[in-house]
Amino acid sequence: MSELRETTLQVGDHRHTALAAGPDHGEPVLLLHGWPEFADSWTAELHALGDAGYHAVAVDQRGYAREARPVGAEHYSIDALVADALSFADTLTDGPSRRLHLVSHDWGGMVAWVLATRHPERLKSLTVLSTPHPAALQQAARDEEQQNEDLDYVRFFRAPGGVAEASMLADGATRLRAAYAGRIPQHQVESNVARLSEPGVLTATLSWYRGATDDEFTVPAGHITVPTLYLWGAQDTKLGRTAAMTTAQWVTAPYRFEIFEDAGHWLPEEAPERINPLLIEHLSAHN
Repeated sequence: MSELRETTLQVGDHRHTALAAGPDHGEPVLLLHGWPEFADSWTAELHALGDAGYHAVAVDQRGYAREARPVGAEHYSIDALVADALSFADTLTDGPSRRLHLVSHDWGGMVAWVLATRHPERLKSLTVLSTPHPAALQQAARDEEQQNEDLDYVRFFRAPGGVAEASMLADGATRLRAAYAGRIPQHQVESNVARLSEPGVLTATLSWYRGATDDEFTVPAGHITVPTLYLWGAQDTKLGRTAAMTTAQWVTAPYRFEIFEDAGHWLPEEAPERINPLLIEHLSAHN
């Protein structure tokens, strides 16, 4: 199994901790995690990509890395988050003219859809787990009362005054633990909760909801012209089937959509043995 290495990516004044696998000369793959997770949510995928000869790097993003945690939602705009990802790409490709493979989950997927919209020339391929195209999600929320209600958690996270933080961390972080729905290993839950319980961390990570979107979960993504693999778990309780199915309407490049009927939202940890063959096949087809 490919060894994981701890590394750091510098973006301006920010230092992002990261995990890397595979040879430095391999095709670069950037992996972006979601909420409430960290770079190590991609552990199984990093091992598989490293074994396949890719240079895979998963980064603790803004708000998650201890030395990349500005205070204030204004520092977490979608423009800032995409700029971070582009800077990661610059580091992995030795300059702005080269391309890489982008793999993403949850909020990382939202960043990835926007980056692919604005900068398709930077990507060889796009892979998104769980997160539908933002426009497909918004349309589903307008058309379906259930999908609109399922996004109430976004509105709750955006509430001012630390209401969400207090609720999520109360009673030994019971509600935060429940967010994982028993679908990821308990040791990973405890690791995540410990890190998110440190002073200011949960607020920083929730600043993505407060600075990068609105109560309708508006995220500015358009048509995607990059070869795309989209994987969705049918047991996802927040991101529904309609948005997942209609994501295809927003991709004009080669597109593959796979549904895992028995999986939920936490695909990187839930189903790596099924995800990794699809991921490597997708990357190999678009090297």
